[in-house]
Amino acid sequence: MNQLEAMTIFVRVAELASFTQAADSLGLPKASVSTAVKQLENSLGTRLLQRTTRTVQMTQDGLVFYERSKDMLADMDELQTMFRQSEVDIAGRIRVDMPNGVAQNRIIPKLPEFLRRHPRIDIELSCTDRRVDLVREGFDCVIRVGTLSDSSLIARPLGHFKLLNCTSPEYLAHHGIPRNLDDLAAHKMIHYATSFGSSISTFDYQDGDQSKKIAVAAAMSVNSADAYQSACLAGLGIIQAPEIGVSELIAQGKLVEVLKEYSAAPMPVSLLYVNRRHLPKRTQLFMNWVAEIMRS
Repeated sequence: MNQLEAMTIFVRVAELASFTQAADSLGLPKASVSTAVKQLENSLGTRLLQRTTRTVQMTQDGLVFYERSKDMLADMDELQTMFRQSEVDIAGRIRVDMPNGVAQNRIIPKLPEFLRRHPRIDIELSCTDRRVDLVREGFDCVIRVGTLSDSSLIARPLGHFKLLNCTSPEYLAHHGIPRNLDDLAAHKMIHYATSFGSSISTFDYQDGDQSKKIAVAAAMSVNSADAYQSACLAGLGIIQAPEIGVSELIAQGKLVEVLKEYSAAPMPVSLLYVNRRHLPKRTQLFMNWVAEIMRS
């Protein structure tokens, strides 16, 4: 095994903090992965990873070597593709994470078109409500909806999602139709929270240029977009959801839009990636394609 292959294996182990997961993702025996890292450490004369029975963590030298390795591997990828005249020839894996609603309603339906253009590119698509760690988990880019807080990443704005106030016909049959903000005192929200107990249930709305919110009792709290929508369909309360995920359900009569004049501020949509000197050409192609799809 050459130095470049060993470096690639080390990067995957460092990102996943697991020899077993790295071996699975690379399609290699765990023993081969462990041997490659040990040989790399011996050749460098330093320990890169601190191993215990439960965890694998980078040492200080490992952190420095990891950052240089990422740059070097990206440079090698760039060198291998710089003379290819056709985008069809560009190959490799792209690992991307995005909300389930974005994947189902925007990206996946159009993905065959991208893969026809670039048949040698492999896509690893993760859909999760949690904020993944791009560096540790080895993601090339992620799509995030909402206000950004991680300043260590580069953000490419993709636009905004309009939010609609929705509930089910069954809920309205039992609780009546809210006509104004005062009516919400007799209604229930379904509260979406990334961590339970961290916030209170509110109804958000725009008053001119200002974003405002009022506290409204919650029928229940959830921490996933799928559960949020399912609870609404079950008649448990009102949600404020991106139009992209509920427009079809409204057209089918499964959900009803309410309080149209009290919509929340649109949610920004961003494409995030790690600040590296060079992005692989395949990642650039995918990010540009995603931007086109989201603009449409």
